[in-house]
Amino acid sequence: MTSITRKVALVAALSVAIVPAIALAQNVGITAVVRNDVRVTTAANPVLHKAAVRERIAIGNDIVTGKSSMTQLLLLDKTSFTVGANARVKIDRFVFDPASDASSVSASVAKGAFRFMSGRALKKGREGSSIKTPVASIGIRGTIIEGVVGEDAIEIARREGIIDRNNTADPETASLIVLRGPGRNAQGVQRGAIDVTVGDQVIPLEDAGLALFVPGKGQAPIGPFTLSQRGIISLRDLLGPHPLPGRDRTFDRDPATDQQFGCDSGGQSQGRVCLGFD
Repeated sequence: MTSITRKVALVAALSVAIVPAIALAQNVGITAVVRNDVRVTTAANPVLHKAAVRERIAIGNDIVTGKSSMTQLLLLDKTSFTVGANARVKIDRFVFDPASDASSVSASVAKGAFRFMSGRALKKGREGSSIKTPVASIGIRGTIIEGVVGEDAIEIARREGIIDRNNTADPETASLIVLRGPGRNAQGVQRGAIDVTVGDQVIPLEDAGLALFVPGKGQAPIGPFTLSQRGIISLRDLLGPHPLPGRDRTFDRDPATDQQFGCDSGGQSQGRVCLGFD
């Protein structure tokens, strides 16, 4: 066998080995809960289709919910991402290193309500996650946040008295963002905090219950302000209907799934890093 032939054979062998590894690395989690009209795109089926419980979700997949619907995504680092009714979201980037117990998640929310609950990195403060809405970028420092994009954000802002009926808020892009915790008195975990970037402004939210409202593109953010209990309940309702006790379970450890994902979701390092792609 000539030198050139050996080189070609080696490149071909490496290509066969590398391509599956890249494909596996793109998988970031599953649909742990599916309620009513939830549609997704996946690597196996790139056309929007009805989601199934425990369906694998990968980088760039669309998650779309209809009226009175919700889904909960459970990611490999145990981050929980709940998506409410009439929403469209996707995971843009995911990095998880089991060896150091560090992770980073980037997601985008085009419309609808969401709740993001950090996974492992919540205890160690080593997370650099973010969520983008059409008008804001939310830098997350190990925490729980909730938010909503669209007409429901405007309605809650009006009920809170921070805007009136004459406000020019955009029903397509208006965003309400709320830091839910952990608060100052939380034990054993990092205190939650987020930095919301709107244009050239960076607004930190460092106390549980603080909220920020962005009326639309090019408009100044309003806040921070303390979201009322009524506002918190409104957000909670947008994230319903709620999982059914005894019927909906979060993801149980599945060695076959661990191998498919190319990561050890149980925290025992195998020297691998799950990478998302920009």
